[in-house]
Amino acid sequence: MNSRQLSILPVLLIFSLLVACKEKGETPDAKKTPEQIATESLTGTGTAQWTVAGGGSVTRDGQNVTSTYATFEVILNSGTSKAYSTKNGGGLFDDNGTWSFAGTNFDKFILTGVKPAATREISFTQTGTTLRFDFRIPVPGARMDGTSSLAGSYTFNLVKK
Repeated sequence: MNSRQLSILPVLLIFSLLVACKEKGETPDAKKTPEQIATESLTGTGTAQWTVAGGGSVTRDGQNVTSTYATFEVILNSGTSKAYSTKNGGGLFDDNGTWSFAGTNFDKFILTGVKPAATREISFTQTGTTLRFDFRIPVPGARMDGTSSLAGSYTFNLVKK
């Protein structure tokens, strides 16, 4: 080999390595925004249904209240409307409404409605097939039917249905 061919050889090797290491089909525009990632944590790719039944749990002020919410379910939708619906919310949740992120960290959301959980910031953490909600209902406005209080700090550990 002559000296010119030897000087081109390292350049060709480096170029070959770069081409081989590039992830196929990935473009800079394909990166998801933090909001898109957070939305997918709650709704999957469009709609996700989460429930207490089948392994979930609920605590209020550190006390197990799972039996009160044993059949609780929430369906969260993505898209422009970001709708939600619930079943068996035990006086905490409206039957339906919309949800939106609280702020720009995308680790909390707010539900519309009139029940105690509405308009509160709900922190969430999604891991695999589990979703955890943490929120607090303050004493003012936490009465259900004027008799029992729903005030307290809640943790809902939900499983994907």
